[in-house]
This record gives sequence, C-alpha cells and structure tokens, in this order.
Amino acid sequence: MIGEDKSLNPKDFFIIITALFGNGQSSSPSNQPAPGPFPKVSFYDNVRAQHELVTKHFGITHLRAVVGWSMGGAQSFQWATQYPEFMDIVIPFCTSAKTSLHNKVFLEGVKSSLIAAKKLSSAGTGELGVRNSAEAFTWSAEEKNAGLRAMGRVYAGW
Repeated sequence: MIGEDKSLNPKDFFIIITALFGNGQSSSPSNQPAPGPFPKVSFYDNVRAQHELVTKHFGITHLRAVVGWSMGGAQSFQWATQYPEFMDIVIPFCTSAKTSLHNKVFLEGVKSSLIAAKKLSSAGTGELGVRNSAEAFTWSAEEKNAGLRAMGRVYAGW
C-alpha cells in the first residue's frame, strides 16, 4: 500500500507508521530489559502517544488522513473519536470498531499455542498474561522455538 507505485506514495505524502504498545515492534514484554508484567494499555493510550509524536515531535497541526488496516483500522476509529478535528478523513479497512467474540477466540488460540511451550495456561480471553505469570517471563531458546513454531502453525490458517 505504501510505495512510489502504490496508493500512498511517499513522494506525495509524509507517511508516519506507528506500532501499538505491547505488540513486539514497540515497547512490549518481549523487548524490555527486565522481564515482568507489562502495563495495561488501550487504543486511547496508543493514539494519545501517536498524537504527541505527530504534534510535539514533528510539529504537525493537521493530518490529511489517518489510514489503518486491522488493528490499525481500529486505531483509526479511535483517532476519529479522540481527535475528530485533527484530520480530514479516516480510512479504516479490514477492521471493526469493536473486537468481535470470534476474533477474541482466535487471538486466544494463538496466545495459548505460544505459551503452551512453557506448559502455562492463559489468563483467558481479553485478559493479560498467563495464570502462572512468575514463570512466563524467562524463555529458553528451546521454549521460544517451540512456542513460535506452534503459534505460526495456528496463525497461518487465518
């Protein structure tokens, strides 16, 4: 979607791509210096931080569009409600304004396949972490490999 031959051409637009807190690409339990519980964060928290990045770091006062796919699309709905006058248009796609029960069950399956390598069980759909959280923060190379392989198999079907 982003490229000189795509809909969002960087020669025509200043494009900012952000990641959700806790997703592994930004601050998350997997990349913190000291393993431990990760704070609960919401779309509100993420969009507030994104707004600060855009306004305070880049000095931007208005956006042409907020575009998002999947979880990014859900964030775009949050942008529309949290900062409705800040952009001209919001373009959410392949998303929903509220995560469906079906999607929560899918995500729980992916999470459960990952933590099964540690012989742990999930805290449940919509809950953070695992039931036996003290063991959850240190992973051996073998556990990481087994968990990621299982998670990949589960996710690949979707």
